Amino acid sequence: MSKQIHLAAHFPGVNNTTVWSDPESRSQIDFASFRNLAETAERGTFDFFFLAEGLRLREVKGRIHDLDVVGRPESLTVLSALAAVTTHLGLAATVNSTFNEPYELAKRLATLDHVSGGRAAWNVVTSWDAFTGENFRRGGYLDKADRYVRAEESLRIVRSLWDAWRDDDLVLDQAAGVFAREGAGAFADDGDHFTIRGRFGLPRSPQGHPVVIQAGDSDQGRDFAAAGADVIFSRHGAFEAGQTFYKDVKSRLPRHGRAEDSLKIMPAVTVVVADTDAEALDKAHHIREQQVSGPTAIVLAELLWGRDLSSYDPDGPLPADDPVVGSSVTQGRVGYNDPAPIVAEWRAQAAANGWSLRQTVINQQNRQTFVGSPTTVAEAMNHHVQENAADGFVLVPHLTPGGLDDFVDRVVPLLRERGVFRTEYESTTLRDHLGLRR
Repeated sequence: MSKQIHLAAHFPGVNNTTVWSDPESRSQIDFASFRNLAETAERGTFDFFFLAEGLRLREVKGRIHDLDVVGRPESLTVLSALAAVTTHLGLAATVNSTFNEPYELAKRLATLDHVSGGRAAWNVVTSWDAFTGENFRRGGYLDKADRYVRAEESLRIVRSLWDAWRDDDLVLDQAAGVFAREGAGAFADDGDHFTIRGRFGLPRSPQGHPVVIQAGDSDQGRDFAAAGADVIFSRHGAFEAGQTFYKDVKSRLPRHGRAEDSLKIMPAVTVVVADTDAEALDKAHHIREQQVSGPTAIVLAELLWGRDLSSYDPDGPLPADDPVVGSSVTQGRVGYNDPAPIVAEWRAQAAANGWSLRQTVINQQNRQTFVGSPTTVAEAMNHHVQENAADGFVLVPHLTPGGLDDFVDRVVPLLRERGVFRTEYESTTLRDHLGLRR
């Protein structure tokens, strides 16, 4: 039997994948936009709907970076509202383990699992930078090496809190006046970052443990995912890179006593669909031109070069100067530890192809994974999954909220015809959608 493909929908935010200035784009804040995209995903029987988070507005040279979307609602609040207007779609929230306490994390995620009837997921992310830390009372940040130490401890405690109630701890004996079994919810944990004890304030949720997603790509992040995540959200959407990543992460599972199918690998991908392959390529080119405007090309080059490049022509050559390491020209984005080899690669590609600065950025920022007719896209996605480059995909549309319409209406039926994607939901919980044990 062919492997079944898992699909998720991402409502993108603060990056240049989202073309918020396109006339077809609507609000990035109004609930109607989230509802529209989630309902499209549920119509396509997707596994889950995924929201990222933003803990501080990005800045470039001290000013808000408004070439991308600025501002993003809090994930769990939006997903709780979506739980009321969807019935089967999983609801995945990104919540930072660095700036949240385990008790609050456990309770908020278990609450979403209760109100959604077992559809909650937590995308565990970490942070260590002082720029984000300034928004929080700790006023600073973790040492980079400690962020996963705290994340691992947070996840362990959150899971112990979810287990603090057994399935049969709710007695609800009205005649005897007994609501819960004595001892329900008791917990105690002494760790490096947390010392907590008491009673967890919420009975066991439908999934027991909401699904845990992880998005790290470093060696430490991959081990963290292999040890405890149910889904890994990767950036390796290309076929060969996907196979390499897939093999590496799956090989780590036995060290943690886990089976290969206990962790689903779902890279972020973009899809461009048109009537023919040629039309799709034209459409993809237009989208890339929208995603990397001249000013955006300059900002992305500044992130790499680490200095002000506003005097440069984006349609001219690349800067000749060496990059500045450790610069704070751009705040709120992941920077480059060693930009020199990347600059060298950009220069080599620009020279070989006769590209301008903007053309180089466009080609370096190529995030269009599947481009073609519906048949071409369906066959390519299925090939990725059957050949173990992925277990499924998190689709990142360039437009919200209508960016998934073509895929759901034209590609999903072809995947169903091939017997590699569900025709209807067969269960109600996200764990069941993903084939994960409770």
